[in-house]
Amino acid sequence: MAEYNVKSLKADEFINHEEILETLRYADEHKNDRVLIEQIIESARPRKTARGVECPGLSHRDASVLLACDDPELTEKMFTLAREIKEAFYGDRIVMFAPLYLSNYCVNKCVYCPYHMQNKSIPRKKLTQDEVRDEVIALQDMGHKRLAIEAGEDPVNNPIEYILECIKTIYSIKHKNGAIRRVNVNIAATTVENYQKLHDAGIGTYILFQETYHKESYEKLHPAGPKHNYAYHTEAMDRAMEGGIDDVGLGVLFGLELYRYEFAGLLMHAEHLEAVHGVGPHTISVPRIKRADDIDPTVFDNGIDDETFAKIIACIRIAVPYTGMIISTRESEACRNKVLGLGISQISGGSRTSVGGYAGYSAEERPHDTEQFDVSDQRSLDEVVHWLMDLGYIPSFCTACYREGRTGDRFMSLCKTGQIQNCCHPNALMTLKEYLEDYASPETKAIGEKLITEQLKLIPNEKARAKATEYIENIHLGKRDFRF
Repeated sequence: MAEYNVKSLKADEFINHEEILETLRYADEHKNDRVLIEQIIESARPRKTARGVECPGLSHRDASVLLACDDPELTEKMFTLAREIKEAFYGDRIVMFAPLYLSNYCVNKCVYCPYHMQNKSIPRKKLTQDEVRDEVIALQDMGHKRLAIEAGEDPVNNPIEYILECIKTIYSIKHKNGAIRRVNVNIAATTVENYQKLHDAGIGTYILFQETYHKESYEKLHPAGPKHNYAYHTEAMDRAMEGGIDDVGLGVLFGLELYRYEFAGLLMHAEHLEAVHGVGPHTISVPRIKRADDIDPTVFDNGIDDETFAKIIACIRIAVPYTGMIISTRESEACRNKVLGLGISQISGGSRTSVGGYAGYSAEERPHDTEQFDVSDQRSLDEVVHWLMDLGYIPSFCTACYREGRTGDRFMSLCKTGQIQNCCHPNALMTLKEYLEDYASPETKAIGEKLITEQLKLIPNEKARAKATEYIENIHLGKRDFRF
């Protein structure tokens, strides 16, 4: 039997089944221990130091105790702490992105995904480079600067050469004032050599959802295809970092397995990356299984309600305070509203989950024949931006850290001291100004201009405030792409 070892490179040792079961037993034994829970909450509070703001985070065991606790008063204390941590490191900024589906050809038989190879009802489609160009122009015309590209696993139809060619095409397109400045990549686990190629192509974050950390369930949910190999999939992030990719993004598909098991496994994976590579995950995504072409989510009996979902997000934020957290348009406006303050720092807007879903369609139209999952929040990007500002958030289209080399441990060292805010706040305002000038509706522009004027006053450093003000005036005059 494998033993738990956070520094091991073997999946069944750093995500150890017995350790997770022991963690869940420990959490059940202590979930009503009010004194311990309050001590755990207090230990996780942000602290001001000579270097800035520091936050210790929590181990997977302590965080699992918080998640198991069902005392409403203590839960509200967790929510309050999560909001405090979110404010300390991410402020009111919410980074905007959109997915771009390149191909739905796939050789896997994942039972929760409509792209599985046995699905004969879904049309198979792969974008040509001309179609990639059309999709990117449509996304640029919406106002997007950051994309997450998606493709099924198919070595014939979607080889790494195809992905690399698409990335090159995406970065090459400059339409009006539009440009995609960061391409994140969500493709199947691959080799160190291929990760090196992705790194050399200038990708931002490499994202790979674990789906489930429960090995037995994982193998049943992936009965055939390369993805069936649990160890190869789970160890992908180590190969990605070996291949030179600084920023990686984790995630599970909540609803496939018991959520407390997934939560512990997710945090153990984050701890492993920190222990081995000196930097944890750049992002953690929190998707829930949704209806799709031939997928009925009700057949999976581990679904979680919105209250539990919110608590998971809050506990992740407390446990890994520096990691960005992503919520997609899988979730409704009401759900996204509830969790924004609890830890979410990135959201998608105006998303289409179908191959070729942007070009040729209005904001109100959306093709459904090749969708990977139903989109709950179907608002346009402009509507989402307006909504965020109404709630007091700053929609940010910033990609400066990636382009200035502030990735991996360099990003985390700035984030862990709170110094990243000296860059992020003005960069958010400048990229929002670009969006308002080039893409926003008159109503959205009006509320955005007022927000920028108010937020400029809050930049504490006088020189940075003056420089940001100057840059924003230049953006109004037609210049673009300023960054700190």
